[in-house]
Amino acid sequence: MKYKLNDQSSRPAYMQLYALIRDDIIDGVYKLGDKLPSKRIMADDTGVSVITVEHAYSLLDEEGYIEARERSGYFVSYHEEDTVHMEIRPVHQPVRMEVDKEALDFPFAKYAGTMRRVITRYGTQILSRSPARGVAELQEAITVYLRQVRGIEAEPEQIVIGAGAEYLYSLIVQMLGRDLRYALEDPSYDKIRKVYEANGASCDSLIMGENGILTRELERTRATILHVTPFHSFPSGITASASKRAEYIRWAVKRNGIIVEDDYDSEFTLSTKVEDTIFNMAPEGHVIYINSFARTIAPSIRIAYMIIPHQLMGLYRQRISFYSCAVPVYEQLVLAEFIRSGDFERRINKVRRKLRKQMEGKK
Repeated sequence: MKYKLNDQSSRPAYMQLYALIRDDIIDGVYKLGDKLPSKRIMADDTGVSVITVEHAYSLLDEEGYIEARERSGYFVSYHEEDTVHMEIRPVHQPVRMEVDKEALDFPFAKYAGTMRRVITRYGTQILSRSPARGVAELQEAITVYLRQVRGIEAEPEQIVIGAGAEYLYSLIVQMLGRDLRYALEDPSYDKIRKVYEANGASCDSLIMGENGILTRELERTRATILHVTPFHSFPSGITASASKRAEYIRWAVKRNGIIVEDDYDSEFTLSTKVEDTIFNMAPEGHVIYINSFARTIAPSIRIAYMIIPHQLMGLYRQRISFYSCAVPVYEQLVLAEFIRSGDFERRINKVRRKLRKQMEGKK
């Protein structure tokens, strides 16, 4: 099978090849157990180097789409449903990822310099009232960052800025409705349930297995809203496999439901590329994406954002657009400048390198 890569694309060749093979695996062109072409054959077919193919295969291996077998090659490990073997057991003991605090040191001097530049550039504008969805500069900076670094396509008008993820949870309930049933991971971050129930929603707890919520739990619940933290779910530390993320999407499509993807902590993956999001994998309209800067910058940065699908923007305007953005304009402009300057991405990459070295040192 030949893949055509775009020489004019800003995406590296290995990332293009990774995405093409991944999509074929998800679409069933390559089925569970199928062997992929050797690195040499794939390189000859696509006109790239063996190193490029090796990078693409390594990413697919890291994310659970394929597995390397010694002296045999690479085989598809992605599967559509949990099997009896995979439905191992509920998770009872929380697992915490230990992170060296020094690895999370924040470049305060650079952030302070950004703050001074914003004061000089904007002057008294920093004292103005924020638009309801947040300032345009921050919406645009987040949009560009997501497109270039995360591969997420969204428009600035889909971005809603809020004072922390918990505030956005409450907006979601008020937008989608209290009369719907919400399903949560078990175990999960306790405040998610508390916020939903405080806003009048009914919640189901779905037991987690080793790769995400168990299939039987997804089938059991009557919920149409599924709140998941696919990467390092707290407090279990579980990361949903590629197969499980696809199962969540099928669940939402079958029920005409919504997935709330709480993408906390995914930037700090130990993988050589940032995790694929459910938002990016799912059909338009089925995923509300949430992320915050409390982890990637500092807990005191009470700024989070969500991406609302185009199909839900009418509901947003009808039910919750009257809310004022509670994040001061100055803080939003500082964060926008920090992202635009590249300092935010450099910070993420530095921490990821430190975490990888830390984990390698423990082996």
